[in-house]
Amino acid sequence: LKAGGVAGVCVDLILFPLDTVKTRLQSPQGFRRAGGFRGIYAGVPSTAIGSFPNAAAFFITYETVKSVVPRGSSPCLSPVMHMLAASLGEVVACLIRVPSEVIKQRAQVAPSSSTLRILSHTLYQEGIQGLYRGYKSTVLREIPFSLVQFPLWESLKDLWSWKQGHVVDSWQSAVCGAFAGGFAAAVTTPLDVAKTRIMLAKAGSSNASGNVLAALGDIWRTQGVSGLFAGVVPRMAAISLGGFIFLGTYEKSRQLLL
Repeated sequence: LKAGGVAGVCVDLILFPLDTVKTRLQSPQGFRRAGGFRGIYAGVPSTAIGSFPNAAAFFITYETVKSVVPRGSSPCLSPVMHMLAASLGEVVACLIRVPSEVIKQRAQVAPSSSTLRILSHTLYQEGIQGLYRGYKSTVLREIPFSLVQFPLWESLKDLWSWKQGHVVDSWQSAVCGAFAGGFAAAVTTPLDVAKTRIMLAKAGSSNASGNVLAALGDIWRTQGVSGLFAGVVPRMAAISLGGFIFLGTYEKSRQLLL
């Protein structure tokens, strides 16, 4: 819990400006009208509050599911267990992450409004369900992302450990996390764009229904491939750096605490 929470806070706060740029590139009104480079830390209180419990919930679930498989079991079973553990971890973590993400993204594209004002407006207009707008699309983004990132991260760590004859250091784990995160970020960008459009959609609009396929179809029709991969560069940069900081900090914190 502590190692995951510390890792989550570090990565979310350090890389927040890149996340803001990515959100504004993906927003339907376009980068400049969404705020450009102004108010680059808009929405940071939401992230600061949500990042610790969100990351802690993920890693508690991830490590618990991993521990179900006995040591020395078939190597073929290991990647499957990592995929299952990461997927279940994301489902649990999204219960905390989605409300924080909704408020954060709405603040990022309206830098003149405070986080508290956006929270109160969302609750007044849409109720609690408004905070969970995009839960399905977030889970549908995070599960494929985790299916790629975590088995790749674990496999790279195992390969590096085998090559050097001992378990990887925390910085080596961080390098593996950066590569795995960047690759996973690139291939799941269209799902991230759809999630952003759903969270930012006005209440009552077609995207507000949360239909991921409909959102993807609308983006494809209006903007083509470039629309589906809007913000891919800052997303890859943020998640590669994030993978380095997040997974490296997690491993180091875990070693210090255990």
